[in-house]
Amino acid sequence: MNPHPAISIQDLSKTFRLGLLRRRHVALQGLSLEVQPGEIFGFIGPNGAGKTTTIKILVGLLQPDAGQASIFGVDARDHRARARLSYLPEMPDFYDYLRPAEFLMHCGRLSGIPAGSIKARTPEILARVGLDPGERRPLRKFSKGMLQRIGIAQTLLADPDLFIFDEPMSGLDPIGRRWVKDLILELGRAGKTVFFSSHVLAEAEAVCTRVAFLNRGRVIGQGMLSDLLQNHRAPTEILLQGVAARTDPELSRLSRIEPSGPDTLLLIEPGRDPGPALSRISAAAYRILSMQQRHATLEEVFLRALDGEKKTDRSEAAP
Repeated sequence: MNPHPAISIQDLSKTFRLGLLRRRHVALQGLSLEVQPGEIFGFIGPNGAGKTTTIKILVGLLQPDAGQASIFGVDARDHRARARLSYLPEMPDFYDYLRPAEFLMHCGRLSGIPAGSIKARTPEILARVGLDPGERRPLRKFSKGMLQRIGIAQTLLADPDLFIFDEPMSGLDPIGRRWVKDLILELGRAGKTVFFSSHVLAEAEAVCTRVAFLNRGRVIGQGMLSDLLQNHRAPTEILLQGVAARTDPELSRLSRIEPSGPDTLLLIEPGRDPGPALSRISAAAYRILSMQQRHATLEEVFLRALDGEKKTDRSEAAP
């Protein structure tokens, strides 16, 4: 058993100079997190949060200004660390004149895999990602979804301990996204570590065991997915028939009112007693169609963490 985390990041910082005026852009500021072997870890944040910068440091494509990153206890800048992982960038760019088998041979030889082993495994890997092992078309004739599949195929060649995927479901149709999610779960069941970035939280919620929220280059929350969802209390939902309640001033004071098709949805904030709202509903003779304590989603947990960060920033900026 490996005594080291699969990924360890300590106080990572990175700044870029952008544009003709070389304006300073802080991509990462004091970023720290750990990913344990066997975890499916979601690295969650909006576009521009620093996800890709972090990943490029982990795979040795960028150097940090400060801090340390390691893979299974080996400095991420060391080639021995890269031997333990496979990487799929967000927008992979392939030699599009190659056929699938030729592309896998090229990638495998770059990884030091013997040609005979690559040739033997290629039909199995292509079939595993849903591509025809006898496919003769060059990659330039592949769709976005097929290119994503061939990109994932090259990560499987070396059978690494760690898979790093940058926005692996970006631009895919629902069938393609479902396939990627199933593959990530399959890798997790096989004991592999999967670290993937995403700005679509429903995708991460479907597969992750643990997540970290990133915003403006900082981790603003992290933990086991089950704990985060359990600790986040969601609103109580009351669905009322018709639209009459939408303009009720008393209900507006007691709840948040939203249209729901031809009906009206009341949202009672977590921790607030729904009793007064129910009393008003009874007095006004509104008809209740349903009432439920909704389960929290990862998106709601993230937005609350984001709101908490904004409040902290305002507090620190106050004189």
